[in-house]
Amino acid sequence: MIDRRKFLWSATGVGLTGLLGRSVRAAATHPTGSLERIGVQLYTVRSLMESDFEGTLRQVAAVGYDEVEFAGYFGRGPAEVKALLAEVGLRAPACHVSLDTLRGDLAATLDAARTVGHDYVVCPWLAPEERGSAADYRALAGLFNEVGAACREAGLRFAYHNHEFEFENVDGQVPMDLLIEGTDPSLVHFEIDLFWITKGKRDPLAYFARYPGRFPLCHVKDMADGGTMVDVGAGRIDFSAIFARSEEAGLRHYFVEHDQPADPIASIAASHAYLEGLTF
Repeated sequence: MIDRRKFLWSATGVGLTGLLGRSVRAAATHPTGSLERIGVQLYTVRSLMESDFEGTLRQVAAVGYDEVEFAGYFGRGPAEVKALLAEVGLRAPACHVSLDTLRGDLAATLDAARTVGHDYVVCPWLAPEERGSAADYRALAGLFNEVGAACREAGLRFAYHNHEFEFENVDGQVPMDLLIEGTDPSLVHFEIDLFWITKGKRDPLAYFARYPGRFPLCHVKDMADGGTMVDVGAGRIDFSAIFARSEEAGLRHYFVEHDQPADPIASIAASHAYLEGLTF
């Protein structure tokens, strides 16, 4: 299995449970909307991107996706990436960039993001040594404010993407709450991963209500009854109920992701087909 942190380093070109169960779907008796744009996090197809960058983006577009989120450019320059996106008809509103890169090469990262046409630069993960205490999370919140200010100055936005560990108590505190409450809403946004918050036994709807407008991006990932990751629509997460609260959450971008799909293209195609027909 490819470690996400190592993957980002090598690939980059610049250095509740009940509420979310299917039983809740009965509550959505009056669908009012559908997704205008559907995106995919390209980490899902990383093995294909490594061997055929251009061809994989063409396949993603052929499936019907409107947007992509990058996790590295696989050695391609930002201008080359921008041109290819325009050619295949995709937009890339966000990219994932490791915390080490944000610390050590922020200026080049932001230059590349502007060139490609990203709106958001997203920190996707924290190494264990970064998050051992509540004090560590408070320090990270301060760092995120600094990165967010630099992003704003560059005409970009900064966001943080959660996993499960941010919902496990540390020193009697919930790390996700420390990050949200310790950051300036005008500088730091959040990309809520719907699989991992569910895995962490937390309710995304409660977070939307408590921190409205803080979640402009999300990862759309589904969970089987046993807790494993499955294609969107094949599990028990109630996306209709969640997306019905998009305005409250601030949600604008919805990126399908599957960390270890057996067949990446078949996986993203099945997820897209489900979301294309979803109403809420």
